[in-house]
Amino acid sequence: MTRQRLLLEEMTWPEVEASIARGFTSVVVAAGAVEQHGPHLPLLVDAARGDRLALEVARRLGKTLVAPTIRVGCSEHHMGFAGTLSLRDSTFKAICTDYAVSLARHGFRAVLFVPSHGGNFEPLATMLDDLRDAVAPGCEVRAYTDLHGFVALWKEAVAEVAPEVVDRVGGHADIAESSEMLCIRPELVRDDLAAAGYVAGFDETVAERIFRDGFRAVTPSGVLGDARGMSRAIGERCIARAADGIAAALRSAP
Repeated sequence: MTRQRLLLEEMTWPEVEASIARGFTSVVVAAGAVEQHGPHLPLLVDAARGDRLALEVARRLGKTLVAPTIRVGCSEHHMGFAGTLSLRDSTFKAICTDYAVSLARHGFRAVLFVPSHGGNFEPLATMLDDLRDAVAPGCEVRAYTDLHGFVALWKEAVAEVAPEVVDRVGGHADIAESSEMLCIRPELVRDDLAAAGYVAGFDETVAERIFRDGFRAVTPSGVLGDARGMSRAIGERCIARAADGIAAALRSAP
């Protein structure tokens, strides 16, 4: 028996059609970014993490395929750093709408958006009702939109593996995200350049300042937290904990 593929873009159209007929009627869409991640990580971090996270979430949900990651997201607050690409909220909404409508037309009954970039959480939450109105009847659209809850999942994961460095979780290019990249694209990680960034903690006040004034207003290096001490063990646990938490949230979402 041929093993079921989960990545939509690696399948032929008859394979997609047959998979839907066998009950694979849910599909995960990761929403990433191409933006700065400090001096030690490449711009593709959130896109690459989206690829992995979507696959892990799909495996946990069962009977779920994985659509191509939306690789560029809402990153205006990172535009002070060279190389960052950013979509307007309206462009991002149009892309998400076209994804959802296309997938619903093929018979998917649940389209599940999973942001792997902090700047995509709020836009997804804001557009969710419109996405639901846009798709064919009988198709649900859900999204994971708890940014602070996501950072909490990282902290829990790091605490389980290396509690002595849990205070280095800051939410961006930190020990958690850098460790994940050691598992996903290790050849692109410059651990020799890892250093502490803004380490006072990520909360609602800091988030508001970042989205209002840009990342450079908080951290000249572009790092929230501290990447030193990164490891594959931490990375695998962070990926697993995040996927567990997101899958659980999507199952219970209204």
